[in-house]
Amino acid sequence: MLPKQNVNDYILQGIHGKKETKPDERRKFLGILRERIVAALTQHQVRENGVYKEMETLMKENPNAHLYLNGNMNYSYLSKYMKVAKKYKIESTIVTNKVHDTEIGLVLAYDFAIDKEEIYIMKQKEENPQPQKGKSQKGLLSVFKNVFKKEK
Repeated sequence: MLPKQNVNDYILQGIHGKKETKPDERRKFLGILRERIVAALTQHQVRENGVYKEMETLMKENPNAHLYLNGNMNYSYLSKYMKVAKKYKIESTIVTNKVHDTEIGLVLAYDFAIDKEEIYIMKQKEENPQPQKGKSQKGLLSVFKNVFKKEK
């Protein structure tokens, strides 16, 4: 016969599910502990056009890592990162949690702790150069300025 404590644990496990370490952290980071994460992008960042160069570089530098993608997002946004992962022979998994949706869009992680200090990749820099001085800007205000300037 099982000791009383084990029977109670068994019943509680049946009711509440298997005990997990840091369940809030796991929900936030697609089932992964933060200490194992190389880099993470928010859902908003994943939806942006193109692939973050920093993420591609990290995939290239960490070929034994695993890519976890938020299954609550549209596949069209996730597929571009899955292609990059495939290019560098990185396994990827789509993680769907129907109970809890997180702001995290994807996570590149190992199955062991690496304790990286900064895991979030900052917003992608705009590649559009600033308008050059000397060129006229075609806006409504500039049209009025030119009209009134010529009448003097």
